[in-house]
Amino acid sequence: MTFRGWPSEALEFYEGLAADNSKTYWTAHLTVYETQVRAPMAELLAALEPEFGPGKIFRPYRDVRFSKDKSPYKTHLGAWLSSGGYLQLSADGLAAGCGMYQMSPDQLDRYRRAVADERTGLELTAVIEAIERARIEVHGRDTLKTVPRGYPKDHPRLDLLRHKGLVAWKEWAPAAWLGTAAAKGRIVDFLRTGRALRQWLDAHVGPPVGEG
Repeated sequence: MTFRGWPSEALEFYEGLAADNSKTYWTAHLTVYETQVRAPMAELLAALEPEFGPGKIFRPYRDVRFSKDKSPYKTHLGAWLSSGGYLQLSADGLAAGCGMYQMSPDQLDRYRRAVADERTGLELTAVIEAIERARIEVHGRDTLKTVPRGYPKDHPRLDLLRHKGLVAWKEWAPAAWLGTAAAKGRIVDFLRTGRALRQWLDAHVGPPVGEG
């Protein structure tokens, strides 16, 4: 099937789920989820695969074992691309991310060393500046309040050193184009622009120990 965007029913489905996050609602609207929400995402992943690798759609069920919020269903649909991209649809519209959301201790050590290094650190700064010129935000994740131990407090890239994750992120509010093939074009533009960040992270941070 060819990707043609998400119909308005997809966003309405998540609006309803946010108001009534119950098995009763889910069961009554399961066909809408399968045909108007999940199926277009699968079509989009298939269309992206030649350039960005295979993708995977995440399960719609929340892990409530350690959460005070026992709502059973996620109020968004997430998908992952093997090239490192992330896609998300919700009642708020479409979103995409690229980078490393949360680094393991060994990844974090390599990241900080690369940021502190004059050559690779300046490379990262240039990558971020280029992405931000394209009106895509680059966010730190789980950021420390102070400089990590072992690094000078006046380091020129102090802000980057404090992050435990680093991602490029873009959100699009609901609009008519979301229900057309133009949605793919926006995702492709984002992934191509954010690719440089993922390449820097792959080159200087890499996967966690044991996953390489």
